[in-house]
Amino acid sequence: MSNEVNTVNNRRLSGGRAGNVSEETAKMSVVTSPGTRAAAREMNEEGWRLNRQVSVSVLIQLVLLGSLIVGSWFNLQRQLDLLQRDVTYLCQCQKNFERKLELLSAKSISYEYRLRTIEKSINKADIADEVF
Repeated sequence: MSNEVNTVNNRRLSGGRAGNVSEETAKMSVVTSPGTRAAAREMNEEGWRLNRQVSVSVLIQLVLLGSLIVGSWFNLQRQLDLLQRDVTYLCQCQKNFERKLELLSAKSISYEYRLRTIEKSINKADIADEVF
């Protein structure tokens, strides 16, 4: 009977051609027990079955996974709010810096004009002193 089962398994594994089965497959079919072969035969005939039983540990794991996802979402939202506040503060600081830079530029230009007028008046005074 063992040889008949091996022949049937070899035919199944090789797609119906018993001569093309490798030695490893033949050894595997010899090593397995009749109960295991019957279970494998049923699985091959019916395909995969889904075990629909859910244990308490699986439910706890799912709840913990869900709570981790929700917690991560809230943490991400908090970090985004902090980032938005920091970017807003940075924009305000940049506007203040631009305003101060414009004031400094305006003062620099006005001081330059004052310096030129002072230099011109000094040059005129030197020329007037040379003439007299």
